[in-house]
Amino acid sequence: MKNREQINSQISKLEEKYKDSGQDLSSYLDGLLHQRYLTYWDYIHLDTLLSLQVPRTHFPDEEIFIMYHQITELYFKLILHEQKQLVDDKSDDVNFFAEKLRRINSYYTVLISSFGIMIKGMEREQFLQYRMALLPASGFQSAQFRMIEIYATGLENLVHVSERNQFSKADSIEQLYEHIYWKKGATDLSTGEKTLTLKQFEYRYTPRLIRIAKQVKEATIYHKYLGLSKSQKKDTDLIEALKALDVNANVNWQLMHMGSAHRYLRKDTGDIDATGGTNWKEYLPPSFQKIVFFPEIYTEDELNNWGKQWVDHMFNPDKSKH
Repeated sequence: MKNREQINSQISKLEEKYKDSGQDLSSYLDGLLHQRYLTYWDYIHLDTLLSLQVPRTHFPDEEIFIMYHQITELYFKLILHEQKQLVDDKSDDVNFFAEKLRRINSYYTVLISSFGIMIKGMEREQFLQYRMALLPASGFQSAQFRMIEIYATGLENLVHVSERNQFSKADSIEQLYEHIYWKKGATDLSTGEKTLTLKQFEYRYTPRLIRIAKQVKEATIYHKYLGLSKSQKKDTDLIEALKALDVNANVNWQLMHMGSAHRYLRKDTGDIDATGGTNWKEYLPPSFQKIVFFPEIYTEDELNNWGKQWVDHMFNPDKSKH
């Protein structure tokens, strides 16, 4: 009897839900009768997902390379999913803020730990051969990672460190974007000429990235923090989560890329160029870029020495022991 009453109540709620649709509930129930049962493989489009790995060579490890990057992009999408909720939230709820940051950091933790697949999970000899079929494509062209940066902080904090003191939030989005740090990673330092990798990326994504930057101007995750009350800004869980995100995105993620580059692109007779022509030795070290999403939460000394300890360890291991 109780079950029948519950069903009647649910039917009444469904009738209320669909009364403004132009069709009565009976029509929707007919559709439900004809609908197939949902399966796991249909729900996540498993067959489609597993068909997206299309190597360009016969080397087995290329498929690992493809899948790893596809998985990485899915995690980037998860990070953006949480960032968008943070940016859109108007509640100033510190617990909500910290929880979203915790989720983002958990995704980064997985990404950083998974980089062992790239560092130790492929044969160097295979990589150095099949990579030639990938030119000029490069992981540099991950638009989602650029979006993550734009949602995190103001563009003035993403200007290349050599020019950062020349710009401020008062400058236009277009001006700041033109001097964003990662563009120097795919520019010939001697001629100033952009690589084809960068030209392709700009043609495909510049309008979208500028549009996003304008949408979140003064409304990034950093600005959300700046807008909190003095007491909220001192919340230890929140500060810890913000610092963890900065280190994950702007130190540890680059650290893993450097480890991979050193394994595959370093050689005794000279370094090998990265696919796409990116000057990775200048572009990747965190102490060279000094990208910090949330500068207000650090001391001046911390900002000046951002990432330095790791770079000393990587390039001057004897010095880092002292």
